[in-house]
Amino acid sequence: MRRWLGIAVLVVLVLGGGTVLSYYVDALWFDSLGFADVFWTTLRLQSLTFTLFTVVSFLILYGSFLALKPPRLGELTGVPILINGQPLTLPVEPVLRLIAIAGAALVALATGAGMMADWTTLALYWSGAGASPISTADPIFFKPIPFYLFTLPAYQLFSGWLTTMAVIVTAVAAFFAVVTSGTRAINRSRFRTDERASGAWRGLSIAFAVLLLALAWRVYLGRFERLFEDHTIFAGVSYTDAHVALTGSLVVAGALVLGAIASLVNAVAAPRLRWLLAAVVPAAAAFVLVELLSWYTNVFLVKPNELVRERPYISHNIEGTVRAFALDRITQHPFPADSGLDAVDVPNNQDTLRNIRLWDWRALQDTLRQIQEIRTYYDFPDIDIDRYDTGDGTRQMMLAARELNVNKLPESSRNWINEKLIYTHGYGVTMNPVNGFTPEGMPALVLSNMPVQSTVPSIKLTRPEIYFGELTDTDVYVKTRQKEFNFPQGDSNNLTSYEGAGGFPVGGFFRRLLIALDRGDLAKLPFSDDVTSESRLLMRRNVRARVRTLTPFITYDEDPYIVVSDDGRLRWMLDGYTTSSSYPYARHYLLGAERVNYMRNSVKAVVDAYDGSVTFYVFDAEDPIVAGYRRIFPSLFKDAAAMPAMLRKHVRYPELLLQMQAAVYSLYHMQDPEVFYNREDLWTVASQVGLNDQREQATQTMEPNFVLMKLPGEGTLEFVEILPFTPASRNNLIGWIAGRSDGAHYGSVLVYDFPKTRLVDGPLQVEARIDQNAQLSSQLSLWNQQGSHVRRGGLIVIPVGRALLYAEPIYLQAERSPMPELRLVVLALQDRLAYGPTFEAALTALFGNAAPSLGNAQPAGRETAATRETPGARETPASAGPPSGGAGELRDSSALIEQAARDLTDYQRLTAEGRLGEAGAKLESVKRALDELQKRRK
Repeated sequence: MRRWLGIAVLVVLVLGGGTVLSYYVDALWFDSLGFADVFWTTLRLQSLTFTLFTVVSFLILYGSFLALKPPRLGELTGVPILINGQPLTLPVEPVLRLIAIAGAALVALATGAGMMADWTTLALYWSGAGASPISTADPIFFKPIPFYLFTLPAYQLFSGWLTTMAVIVTAVAAFFAVVTSGTRAINRSRFRTDERASGAWRGLSIAFAVLLLALAWRVYLGRFERLFEDHTIFAGVSYTDAHVALTGSLVVAGALVLGAIASLVNAVAAPRLRWLLAAVVPAAAAFVLVELLSWYTNVFLVKPNELVRERPYISHNIEGTVRAFALDRITQHPFPADSGLDAVDVPNNQDTLRNIRLWDWRALQDTLRQIQEIRTYYDFPDIDIDRYDTGDGTRQMMLAARELNVNKLPESSRNWINEKLIYTHGYGVTMNPVNGFTPEGMPALVLSNMPVQSTVPSIKLTRPEIYFGELTDTDVYVKTRQKEFNFPQGDSNNLTSYEGAGGFPVGGFFRRLLIALDRGDLAKLPFSDDVTSESRLLMRRNVRARVRTLTPFITYDEDPYIVVSDDGRLRWMLDGYTTSSSYPYARHYLLGAERVNYMRNSVKAVVDAYDGSVTFYVFDAEDPIVAGYRRIFPSLFKDAAAMPAMLRKHVRYPELLLQMQAAVYSLYHMQDPEVFYNREDLWTVASQVGLNDQREQATQTMEPNFVLMKLPGEGTLEFVEILPFTPASRNNLIGWIAGRSDGAHYGSVLVYDFPKTRLVDGPLQVEARIDQNAQLSSQLSLWNQQGSHVRRGGLIVIPVGRALLYAEPIYLQAERSPMPELRLVVLALQDRLAYGPTFEAALTALFGNAAPSLGNAQPAGRETAATRETPGARETPASAGPPSGGAGELRDSSALIEQAARDLTDYQRLTAEGRLGEAGAKLESVKRALDELQKRRK
C-alpha cells in the first residue's frame, strides 16, 4: 500500500508540480499588487468548480458501471478455454473494473477541466448576478435581461455536462446489454429467462430514460437560444419561430419526456429492445412535423408577405440591438454642412483650427525613430493622442513612449546579465502639438531627448523610466548589485538603481530556486552573485498581459495610451469592455475573433509605468456584468469618482467602442421596420486613401479621429472622437458620430445628420479633387522625380462651425531615408481648395483676409506661397504683407510684389503644362523679388 501511495505522490509531483509552482509564484505576484484576495478567490472558485464536477462525474460514471455491471461478470466468457486439457478462467471482471476506474477518472478530470475553463460563467450564476434589479424583459418569453446574461449560460453548461454524462452511461449500459445478449445466444438460452440479460436491459432502459430527459432539457433551453440567432435581414425570433418553432420545441421536449417515461416502464416490465426504439419515435415524429410546418409557414405564409409578417419582430431586433450596444444613449442633431467661408465661423472656432492634426501618426512614428531613438535598442511602438494644458490654453498633443527593445541589442550584448539586470527599462516620452512643425518640417517637440527636456513649464517628467510598457515582454531583476542602464550620455552611460516598490523580493536560496524553476532561470538566478535577497523580480511587465492576468473576464483594447500626469509620472490607460453573446434580440458582430451582441466600456485600467501598480475604475455602473464581478471581487474595482483629477482629465472615449457603435449604427439608425427591411438608408463608415501595414497607398476604412474642437451649438472646447459616415456604396458624406470625453459629458454620443437634399463631399472625393488640381498634381509629380517620393498623410474631416473642413498633410521623403518632412498642407471646403507649405499659409490661401491668427501653432520662417481654387475665380498667391518705408519705396515694393505675383502665376501655369525648365526660371524670378523685398525691410 505504501508503495502505491508513494508512486501516486510521485506522479502528482511530476505532472502537477509545475502547476503548483506556478500558483506559488502567481500568489507572490498578486500579493505584490495588493490583489492577494483576488488570487485566492479565483483559485477557490476554480478549484471548487474543478473538484465538484470531477468528483460528481467520477461518481456518476464509476457508480453507473457498478450499478449496470451484471453479476458474476467473469462467467460471461461463455465456453471455457482449454490449455493442455485444463480449463483457463480469464480475469474479465478485475480487468473491466480497472478499465472503468481509469476511464471514469480520465473523463472526470477532462470534464472538470472543461468546466473550470468556464468558471466565470458559474461564478456569476452562483454569486446571484441573475438577481440584478434590471427590469427590462424580452418581448417573447418576458424573462429579465439578467436571465440571459447569467442564468441561461449556466443552464447551458449544466445541460451540456449532464448530456455528456448521460451519453457515456448509456454507452456503458449498451455495452453490457450487448455482452449479455451475446452470451445468451451462445448458451442458446431464452431472453426472458436470462436474469443477467434482463438486468442489463433494464439498466439500459433507465440510462436511456436519463439521456432522453437530458435531451428534453436541451431542447427546452434551445427555445431561448432562438433569441440570439442571426438571420439575413434581422436577428432574433422570427414569425415562423414565434408561431411554429417555439411551440414545436415544447412538443418535442414533451415527447422526449414521454419517451423517457416509456423507457422507465420498459425497465420495470419485461425489457424489450423494440420498446426502447419506440420511445424515441414520438420525439422524432414531432421533430419532423415541426420542421415541415416551419418550412410550410416560411415558404407559403412568410415569404409572400415577409415585411408584414416580420414587422413586429424586426422592431424587437432594432430595440434589442440599440440597447445592447448603448445606441439608446445617442443624441441626434442636424448638421447643415454649409459651403462658403461664412459657414466656418472663423472668429468663434479659432481654438478648433489651431488644434487640427496635421501629423499623420505613421509619418510621425517614422520621423521619431530617426531623430529621437538615440540608440538602436530604443523604439517607439505607437503614437498616442491626448490633450494637455500648455499655459496658453489646452492643446492637442501626440505622445510616443521611448521603450527599450532587448531584441535590438547588439548580438555581442545579448546575455543574461544585460537582458535581466542592466537593460531593464525604457526612458521618457516625446510630445509634440498635432500641427507643430519646425522650419525644416520636423515635429516641434515639447518633450524630447535624454534626459527629458521640456519647452512648456507646466509639462514635466520627474519619473521618466518605463519599466512597464508595450514592449516589455521579458522579466527583469532590479535592486541588484549591478547598476541599471538609464540613458546614453555622450561617450558614457547614465546609470541608475530601481527605487520603486514594484515586483516582489526573490528572497533566500530556496525561494529563489522555486522562482527560477517557474521563470526558466534555473541555470542563472540561483547562482548569480549580483542578485541578493532584497532584489526584486518584475514579471508580466507588458501592460496588456498585466491587466488581462488580473481580470481575464474583461476584454481590453489592444491600444493602451500613455499619460504624463501632473505629478510628473508616466501612466498607461487601457479601456476594458464587458461583452456577451446572449443578449436577447441583438445582432452579433465580430470583436476580434469573438462574436458578441452586447458591449460596454465598463472599466478603465491605469498602470504606473515605473512601479507597475494597477488600478481598475468602473465607468459604467449600470452594466450588470461588471456589477456581478464586483460582487465576486469586492476589492478589485473602484468607482470612477475615485480616479484622481490629474488622471480623470486624460480619460477619453474608447476607440474600439466607437468603431463598434459606428458599425452597428450604420444599420440600426433605421428605426422604421419598413426602411430597415428594404435597407433604404444603409450607411457605412467612410473610406480614405492611406498607408496600409506594408506602407503602401490603399483605400481603407477610416479610423476614429480625436479632435479638440467646439461641437456645434456648444461654447467650450472639448476632446471629441469623431468618425464620418457615407451612404452604402457611395462616397459622399451623410453624417458623423462623436464620442465625448470631458467632464460630465463623458460617455455621451452625438450623431449629426447631413442634409439629404444635396451632396457633401466625402474623403475619397476630396482626394480626387486634390489629384485633379493641375498645379498641385504637377508639383507632386515634380517631387517624385528628384530622388524622393511624396507621402500623403491621412485626410482629416473636421466639423468647424456649420461647415466641414478637410485637411491633408503631404510629406516629402528621400528614397534613402525613412524620415518624412512636411512640405505641403492641403485644406478644402465644400466649394474650394487651397494649399501651402505651412498650415498658416494654407489658411491664408483658403480664407484670405479672414484667416485666423493661430499664435504659436506654426513656427515662422517657412515660405507661404499657396493657391486658392474658387469657381470662376483666378488662382492667386497668398499675401506676404506690406513692406515698410517711404512712399517711393512703397511704390517700388508694390511693383515687385505685382511682378512676383505674375511670375508665380506663370510658374504654376508652366508647371501644369509640363514646361519645367521655363517654370524653374519663373520660380527663380520670384525668389529674387522676395529677396529684394527682404533687403528693403531691413
